[in-house]
Amino acid sequence: MSTSGTDSASITEPVPTQGDVTARFLTPNIVELSYTLKNAAPITPTAVVDPALHLPPCNVPVAAQNSAEWSQTSGQATLRRQAKAGKLVLENATHRVLLQIDLAALARGELIAQHGKQDALYGIHGYDAFERADGGLQRRGAQVAKAGEQGFAGAPFVWSTSGYGVLVDAERVNFKLADGRVSAQSKHQRIRHVYLFVGSPAQLFAALATISGHTPLFPKWAMGFTNSQWGIDQKELLDIVDTYRAKQIPLDNMTLDFDWKAWGEDNYGEFRWNPVKFPDGPSGKLKSVLDAKGVRITGIMKPRVHLDTVEGRYATEHGLWSVASKPSPDYFSNKTIREVDFDKPEARAWFFNDALKHSFDTGVVGWWNDEADNLDSDTQFMNMQRALYEGQRAHGDQRVWSINRNFYLGSQRYAYGLWSGDIHTGFASMKGQRQRMLSAINVGAMQWGMDGGGFKKDTSKKGDIRHGAPTPENYARWIQFGAFTPIFRVHGELGQKRQPWMYGPVAEKAATEAIRLRYALLPYIYSYEYQRRQTGVGLVRPLLFGWPDDANVREDIDAWMFGDALLVSPVVEQGQTVKDIYLPAGHWADYATGRVYEGGQTIHYAIDSKTWSDMPLFVREGAIIPMQAPMNYVGEKPLREVDVEVFPATSRRTFEYYDDDGVSYGYERGAYFLQTLAAQRQGDTVSFETDAATGSFHPELAYYLVKIHGIAATAVNNVDKAWSEAANPDALRATADEGWAKSSDRFGPITWLKVKAGQSRKIALGMSH
Repeated sequence: MSTSGTDSASITEPVPTQGDVTARFLTPNIVELSYTLKNAAPITPTAVVDPALHLPPCNVPVAAQNSAEWSQTSGQATLRRQAKAGKLVLENATHRVLLQIDLAALARGELIAQHGKQDALYGIHGYDAFERADGGLQRRGAQVAKAGEQGFAGAPFVWSTSGYGVLVDAERVNFKLADGRVSAQSKHQRIRHVYLFVGSPAQLFAALATISGHTPLFPKWAMGFTNSQWGIDQKELLDIVDTYRAKQIPLDNMTLDFDWKAWGEDNYGEFRWNPVKFPDGPSGKLKSVLDAKGVRITGIMKPRVHLDTVEGRYATEHGLWSVASKPSPDYFSNKTIREVDFDKPEARAWFFNDALKHSFDTGVVGWWNDEADNLDSDTQFMNMQRALYEGQRAHGDQRVWSINRNFYLGSQRYAYGLWSGDIHTGFASMKGQRQRMLSAINVGAMQWGMDGGGFKKDTSKKGDIRHGAPTPENYARWIQFGAFTPIFRVHGELGQKRQPWMYGPVAEKAATEAIRLRYALLPYIYSYEYQRRQTGVGLVRPLLFGWPDDANVREDIDAWMFGDALLVSPVVEQGQTVKDIYLPAGHWADYATGRVYEGGQTIHYAIDSKTWSDMPLFVREGAIIPMQAPMNYVGEKPLREVDVEVFPATSRRTFEYYDDDGVSYGYERGAYFLQTLAAQRQGDTVSFETDAATGSFHPELAYYLVKIHGIAATAVNNVDKAWSEAANPDALRATADEGWAKSSDRFGPITWLKVKAGQSRKIALGMSH
């Protein structure tokens, strides 16, 4: 046994083989375990680990050291060696034992870790598009971490609400979870590196992002609504967009299927516009027309190339084909194709070629990557999008957006969204998307979406299916569900339409209201883009993230948090009139009625089965929610005022309001606007504070219109200066200075504050007696 390392203390433990296990703290709650053969070259990390990973030294000295035991304590975690047992013991800050690692097993190239038998375990994988998804969120028994096929998300990562996580640096990992033990072996390589995390679910996912890589920001328009369609031409595209605008139904993105490409043609047909269906595509004229209407075009990409073409012959001459892919007829063109091997750097460099650059410059500004999940590879989809991400970033400073049909940990580094595959229409399919989303998030696939409305007809059953289209009720409920997911989009099979007006006036009204609510929440939603990048936790999170000790939420897929402030529980049953919803600890206000519920109980919530106009949505006590007047698309109007809904709690709550240009990577160079908003109730007084903004970006935002719910103030002061009261909220908006006013709404009394954005304020609201 020896202590080694100059930048931080680490422990090298000989095991009864020709090598050593080294343990070291990378951060106060991340421990790296590695096994190294004597005189062997270091093992290259897999795609799971961020290739740019570089952490400053974490000096955690050895606290006790003798022949029988040594220990290291960081303050957040303790590592303890038990020589006689041949184990490393991981403890939390209170010295509760979390894991016991078998050192000899790691030397054999596998992981064996003991844990508490009652610990709830999560992670490893989600569900593919068509398997039954009623297995819940917890993981037990034999489990495989892989990329899988349609909609599948995988990560060699298992974690517990008891306060720990284990990340294995390997591909295709077979886990066994039973009798208080986690064991893992890789199909492709011996396990040599393992990372141990300690903390709350949020801390575990922050640690996961540290090791596997943080997500870049999507463009701001991607927070809005996407209409994807297969079977469309330029005329229909413009007609659809004009109808959205005429009806004032918000829309930011039209995603095109095969139609946009010159698919099957020579001279890089897979990468360029179809000039017959889209005559103004190649010139950029169509882009200019749609830019003026506030709509972006994104297009489908396939991993395959036609063999008997210039591009196919280039791929053959340069050895770019995947060995696992054999020549075969394409189902769409009926010509021979083969799949590119994106694991090869030279294939990735070629894929974002001059033809694709031209398509990007003339309007195809995002990527819908499809069908790269057929080769039993964990990295084919990841590296296909990596090719587009690195190619686009080298081409310019416009942000990358993508959706892809499977996920393996590490993909998130490449502006990578996951969608759940070519799912069926109908209520049963929609209901199963809850498990698919939440289990994907549990492995780190935070940017998730689905084919709203369902992609295709389920021929295995009868009922609510009509020629591949959802019923009006199913469509309306699906839009409401989708409005509270990270990626909000609709799609259907060839010839199917998913526009709200296709489903009758009742469904159109309900869907439109849901879309408009999504757009009203865009300042809140976009701030969580920043949060996800910084913290590793995204906009949507299972309830168990916030209430890890509540056994009632261990398998809860019926509701989830949309940010920190909103709990949503979509209606997923046909004709439902009452829905049972479990609300965890706290106080919750019904967004629709203002009624307040005590948490820690299941409520019986009335559902409108006739007009489908209700969406079960609850505001958490302490919430701070910035909102805007609904727009028809992101950036339609200058955002000079933001309404901030505040529901103060007795403990101090904060919200990080974030903005930037929404388009470029300037935020990486400090061009952002970040301001902390805080509120707290103490007896009859409420405080609202803003810190000075940071970052070099200066938005058009001039004021926050802050609505402090639950208090009818009689005096408002900023530090020691009294503010003037306006006659009503409209008069307050019209004034040129800061001030306050009173009103009420469904939640009760409100005190309004008009607060200058970007500046420090300490505002006290009081009531006289």
